[in-house]
Amino acid sequence: MIKVGLTGGIGSGKTTVAKVFETLGIPVYYADDRTKYLMNTDETLKASIIQHFGNDTYKNGELDRKYLAAIVFNNKEKLELLNSLTHPITIRDADEWMKQQTTLYTIKEAALLFESGAAQQLDYIIGVYAPQHIRVKRVVQRDNLPVEDVMKRISRQIDEEMKMKLCDSVIINNEQQLVIPQVLTLHQKFLGMTKSDKLNK
Repeated sequence: MIKVGLTGGIGSGKTTVAKVFETLGIPVYYADDRTKYLMNTDETLKASIIQHFGNDTYKNGELDRKYLAAIVFNNKEKLELLNSLTHPITIRDADEWMKQQTTLYTIKEAALLFESGAAQQLDYIIGVYAPQHIRVKRVVQRDNLPVEDVMKRISRQIDEEMKMKLCDSVIINNEQQLVIPQVLTLHQKFLGMTKSDKLNK
C-alpha cells in the first residue's frame, strides 16, 4: 500500500481536496480531527497535557479547546510543547490506521506533516496551495476570526512557498483552477504505480 500525505497551510483547502479523494473510494486519515479525539480519549496524553498546562485544560473530562488555544497560540514555546506531546501519538495512530486499510493507497491529511516529522513515514506528499490573501479570507469566514489571529496562526507554520517545494506534487486551489481534474490525475498516477516504484520520484 502506498502512503500518501496531503498537506498545506491553514485555509489552503486540504479538506476540500481530501473529500474529493474520498468520493473516489480512497480512505483519508484527518490528523487534526483525530488529534482532538485522542486528546480526549488517550489517558496518557491527557495526563501529560494536564501536567504541563494545568487542570483547567479539561472540564468534566472534556478538553477545553478554547482555554488551551488561548495559551498555545500566544506562546511559541507552549505550542511547540503541545505539539511534542500530541505528534508522536497521532503519528503512531495514523500508522496503525493505515495498516488496517485495504485500498491501493491511503491518504493522511495534516497541516504539519513536515513540522511533525510525519512526512518521513510517507511515500508521497501532495501539497495544496492557495495564495495567502485567499487563505486568510477563507479562514476569517470559516472560523469567524479576526485577520490578526489568522496571521498569527500562519506565522506558526512553515513558509508556504518552502512547504510546496518539499512536496512531490502540488494541487493549485486558487479559485481559478479546477481542483477535481488535478485530483483525478494524481488518483490515476497512484493506481498505476506500486510502492516499489517509490512513485518515480
